[in-house]
Amino acid sequence: MNLFHNMTTVGIYTMIAVVVLLAYGARTNPFRIGGLFVREMAVNRKYLFHFAALMLILFCNKLELSIEANMSGTHDFTSLFQSIEGHFVANLQHTFHNDILTAVLAVMYVVVFQALLIASVGIYTYQEKSRRMYYAICYAIMVNYLVAIPFYLFFPVNEVWAHDSSVRFLMLDVFPNFETEYRSLSGINNCFPSLHTSISVTLAVLAIRSGNKRWAWLCSISAVMIIFAIFYLGIHWLIDMGGGLILGVFASTVGMRLSALNMSLRSRRPNHSLKGTPANISFAHDDAK
Repeated sequence: MNLFHNMTTVGIYTMIAVVVLLAYGARTNPFRIGGLFVREMAVNRKYLFHFAALMLILFCNKLELSIEANMSGTHDFTSLFQSIEGHFVANLQHTFHNDILTAVLAVMYVVVFQALLIASVGIYTYQEKSRRMYYAICYAIMVNYLVAIPFYLFFPVNEVWAHDSSVRFLMLDVFPNFETEYRSLSGINNCFPSLHTSISVTLAVLAIRSGNKRWAWLCSISAVMIIFAIFYLGIHWLIDMGGGLILGVFASTVGMRLSALNMSLRSRRPNHSLKGTPANISFAHDDAK
């Protein structure tokens, strides 16, 4: 079952998923959210700065692959991981292997994962006039990458299928060109911690904190499925998931606290009273435009 021919196919599926997720999570026309996003990028400097910082850290993740390619003498910790957990991934994969399940989990791993991240930014842009959750997700994703990148550089761990011959890389059953099309976005030895785990957990925790119950349920269920997918597809070790789980909780906590600090500092700015208006009357302002 060949679902993905190239990254163009992945991109099309992702955009369709984003539209559906936005409509579900925000209960509004998703193109209205797209218009609001463009407007905020154009007129809200603070919004633009946080989004640009988020894009910069994603670029740094890609830059890490180039730096790593020129590094030498870094020890491989893959054998250590297997000596600790044995054949957990192989046993799980052999127990649950099914062609339909392979297709569903591949879609979760390649498409839904990134669509949830994009849709979360859109939903928090639309629902939060204070931008509290928007800033929280920007900070949290940046923390995820800032913590993970040093591990990828100095603590390399190969994917399970590349080390254990009893494990198949099932992604190739539905995305035969994965190694040539998608691999440039994720190094084969960038396993610990699992970013698919940490970011999925981050999105779930933030969704719960947002108060949007529909979105919280969807992100939580998706996180469980994506975590299962990293084992089933033969990609990550159980220890990778453990590290990703801790990182996701940590990043979401830091993201919320930094966002709260951001909003607190903004609320402390002196209010300028209008002429003839009592000084003790305060006005609510949106972010600085």
